[in-house]
Amino acid sequence: MTQLTQRKRIRVRTGRTGRTVLTRRNAALVGASAVLLGITAPVTASAAARPSPAPTLTWTKCAGDGLDPRQRCATLDVPMDYADPRGPHISVAVSRIASEKPAARHGVLLLIPGGPGGSSLNDPSGKGQKLPQAVRDQYDLVGFAPRGLAPSTAVDCGLDHADLATSRLRPWPAADGSIDGNLADARRMADACAKNAGPLLQHLSTANEARDLDRLRAALGEDTVSAWGVSYGTYVGAVYNQLFPRRVDRMVLDSNDNPDPQQVNRAWLGAHEQGVEDTFPDFAAWASRPGNPDRLAERASDVRPLFLDLAARLDRAPIPWPGANPEELNGNVLRQTLLDSLYAPKNYPALAKLIQAARQGTVPPAPQAPPEEALQNVAAVGAGTLCNDVAWPHSAAAYEKDVADSRAAYPLTAGMPRNAMLCAAWPTAPREAPVRVTDRGPSRVLLVQNRRDVATPLGGALKLRAALGRRAVMVTVDSIGHDAYLANGNPCGDRTVSRFLATGQRPAGDVYCR
Repeated sequence: MTQLTQRKRIRVRTGRTGRTVLTRRNAALVGASAVLLGITAPVTASAAARPSPAPTLTWTKCAGDGLDPRQRCATLDVPMDYADPRGPHISVAVSRIASEKPAARHGVLLLIPGGPGGSSLNDPSGKGQKLPQAVRDQYDLVGFAPRGLAPSTAVDCGLDHADLATSRLRPWPAADGSIDGNLADARRMADACAKNAGPLLQHLSTANEARDLDRLRAALGEDTVSAWGVSYGTYVGAVYNQLFPRRVDRMVLDSNDNPDPQQVNRAWLGAHEQGVEDTFPDFAAWASRPGNPDRLAERASDVRPLFLDLAARLDRAPIPWPGANPEELNGNVLRQTLLDSLYAPKNYPALAKLIQAARQGTVPPAPQAPPEEALQNVAAVGAGTLCNDVAWPHSAAAYEKDVADSRAAYPLTAGMPRNAMLCAAWPTAPREAPVRVTDRGPSRVLLVQNRRDVATPLGGALKLRAALGRRAVMVTVDSIGHDAYLANGNPCGDRTVSRFLATGQRPAGDVYCR
C-alpha cells in the first residue's frame, strides 16, 4: 500500500485547562494508524448545546503565496466529539479579510465550500474579491478548512495510488455492467480507512461541520452570521440553518443539493445521471457548431452516438496514457472526463480535444494531478463525511439492480451514480441520524440555481426548496454549469443575490432569470 512519504501522527497534549487537545505538527497533513474507535452514544441536542467557554482567535499572517495581503489566518479550537465536549479537541484553520468600509460593516459572511473535501481558506482572497463593492464593504469575508482537511487537523486513509483516481473513487462498473470489482474496491478502501485514519475520521460529518461553524461564529464575537454556501456547502448551510436557526442573518445557497434525509449523499451521487442528461445537449450543440476549431460532428444529434461508440471502443481497447492515473484512457476514464467537463462550458474544448485524439488512437499529455498527499487528505475527508452522514446499503444485490436500471436509462453515466462507493463496506454506523431540513424557523434564505447543472441538477434543488418552504425564496437561472452566483449564472441572477447580501431585500416570491 502506498503511504504518505512523511506521515505525521496526531499528537495529544494537555492544555492549560486540563483537557486533551489534538494538535498538528508543522501544519502538515495528519495520518493516524490507530484503529477507529467503537461507536459511542449519538450526539443529542442537549449535548451539542452544552455550555462551554467561548473560543478565541489570534489572527496572524497567512502562509502561502498569492494571497491578498489583508487576509489573516487563525486556528479555531473545537471538540473532536460534540457528545464529549471536554474530551479531545482538534483545530480548524480559518481566514478573514475585514470589511473594506468599517462604517458600513453589517457583519460576517461565511464562505462555505463545496465537497465534501473542499476548502474556502483562500476564498477571501479569491472568489470573495468578485463580490460587489457594496457587499465587501458590509462584511468580513471568512473562510475555513473544514475539520479533517489540512491545514486543519487532518485525516488520511493511506489508500493505494490507484484508488486515488477519480474513476476509482467514483464507482464505475465494468464494461459488462459487473460491480464485483467495485465491491472489492469498497472493502479494500474502507479497510484502509479503518486501519490508518484514526479516531477523527468517524467524527467527520455535515452536522459536526455546522457545529464547528457555530463555534466560529462565537469566536468571531457575532450573534448572527451570513453565509454563501456552494454545492455541498448548500447542505452544510441548510443543516446550520436547521440546528441554529436564530444565528442566521442572510444565507445564500448556490447550486443546491437534495436534502433527502433517507439518502443524503447517495442522492447526490445518483443525481449525476440526470445532471449529465440535462447538460450534454449544450455540449453537443457547441461541438457541432460551424466554425468551431474543435468541432466533432456536423449535427448535434451525432455527438451522443459518437461519444458512446468511442467509450465502448475504449472499454475493449484502452489507449496507454503514461503519467495519468490510471495509466490508460479507457471507457470509464472518458465517461468520468465527460462528467467533469460538463461542470462549466469553459471545459468543452479540452474534452473535445481528448475525444478527437482518442478517435485517432492517441492521447494528449496526461493532466497534472495535485500532490498525492493532498489527494489522500481530500479522499479521506470525502469518504468520512459521505459514509458518516447516512447508512449506505451493504447488499450487493441492491446495487446490482440499481446499476442495471441506471445503465439502461442513462447510458452516458453507465450505472456509476447508483453504484457502491466505499461506504457500502464502511465499518461503523453513523453516530447520529441525518438532520431533517424543515420549514420551521426564520425566513432568511435565498437559493440560486442554474437550470442545467451536471453536479446539482434542478430537480434536487427543488427538493431543498420544498423542504425549506416559507423559509426560502429561489432564483432559477436559465444557464448552464455548476456554481451560479458570479460564476456560470447570468446578470439577472447575480444582481438578485448581490442585492440580498447588500440590503437583505429578497424577491417577494420565486423568480426565473432568463
